[in-house]
Amino acid sequence: MADNTYITEEGMQRLREELEQLRNVERPQIARMLAEAREKGDLTENAEYSAAKEAQAMLELKISKLEDLIARSRIIDNSKIDTSTVRILNKVKIKNRVNNSIMEYQIVPESEASLKQGKIAINSPIAQGLIGKKVGEVVDIKVPSGTIPFEILSISI
Repeated sequence: MADNTYITEEGMQRLREELEQLRNVERPQIARMLAEAREKGDLTENAEYSAAKEAQAMLELKISKLEDLIARSRIIDNSKIDTSTVRILNKVKIKNRVNNSIMEYQIVPESEASLKQGKIAINSPIAQGLIGKKVGEVVDIKVPSGTIPFEILSISI
């Protein structure tokens, strides 16, 4: 079994809802598809049956992986998050020292990352460069386009 994964309460709720959808909606649909394909006769040359069996195998694998992820996940308690240094779940306002643009990101577990929502994964280059740093520090972060100096303007929850 792999290491624990840290997740927010919101992220855990999404995982549970997805698992419920797979178990209670998609699994019965595939069972019906299999039953219909069986009724059509010879299973050795039945493409519908083969496709349904493959879909069933893929679904069961997905369910298994989701169950494992939920079992390994530990919910992060927001009340115990420190803002003296950059950590997971902190919102960090940074200034690009090259073009003076200001950005704000929340550092989240990989499974919850969404650039549209301003949430970057803990294992992303920017997050990795910011972790453990304090307000006022300037950090050089290596990104695909080169190394960029960022100043940490604020850390919040």
